[in-house]
Amino acid sequence: MKIAVLGNEGSWYVDQLLVAARTRGHQCERVDFRRIRSDVTMSALGVQSDEVNLSNSDAIIVRTMPPGSLEQVVYRMDVLLELQRQGKLVLNHPRAIECAVDKFLTTSRLAQAELPIPRTIVCETTDQAMEAFQLLGGDIVVKPIFGAEGRGIIRLSDPDLAFRSFRTLERLNNVLYLQEFIQHEGYDVRVLLLDGEVIGAIKRSNQTDFRTNISRQGTATIHYPSEEEKNLAISAARTVHAGFAGVDLLYDLAGRCYVIEVNAVPGWRAFQKATDIDVAKLVIEYLERNQ
Repeated sequence: MKIAVLGNEGSWYVDQLLVAARTRGHQCERVDFRRIRSDVTMSALGVQSDEVNLSNSDAIIVRTMPPGSLEQVVYRMDVLLELQRQGKLVLNHPRAIECAVDKFLTTSRLAQAELPIPRTIVCETTDQAMEAFQLLGGDIVVKPIFGAEGRGIIRLSDPDLAFRSFRTLERLNNVLYLQEFIQHEGYDVRVLLLDGEVIGAIKRSNQTDFRTNISRQGTATIHYPSEEEKNLAISAARTVHAGFAGVDLLYDLAGRCYVIEVNAVPGWRAFQKATDIDVAKLVIEYLERNQ
């Protein structure tokens, strides 16, 4: 099988996938999103990145979506959809990636599925955001619509600081995505899923930052998910049509569980260290079963 991995040079995850694929006898190459070129004729559309011809690949693994302009991101998504149309197995499906990288779209889908989420208000102006600040209890988390690993997330509980933050974001033409802050005990649960089944879970803890992300000096320990946690994670991944997903669950101080995020390009380095599960091998086996 010919496999292309869309990922960053030097990525630990890309290296893991390359080793796992080649160990099992597959041809596997890293591809740079920024180097993709589409050749359109009246009878065909070819996609390649330098020497790698994606149109000749059997499967595409998406490990990153680099920052870019609206045009660049839309073009990349269009390319993934075209490769899917050509019969390539794309992990994750382009529509799943499109949904999961967009916090508003993900939150909307989760709400439609009646999954428990923090109350969220999304707007574009400072006056609307200040009204939302009060409606959400005066203690909120502001998140970028597009973002990962806790980057750009801030907690606001002071009205003056909130006003200045909203005004700055408005002037930068950002959408204001506001969520009520869920008081918690300093940890969340990351459930990793593949092909609709739970691979395992970790508890991510951070006693110095409300963000529990490993990239924010959080620590990971193995966690054995309850049936409720499994069901919530499976439903959340299914809602965004993600075959491979990381679902973040957060408990408030009263023990209520919320779905915080669905990641369709999930990392697993801390997960693998805590659980000793070879995730890259499972991903390649998934491609073999579904090719």
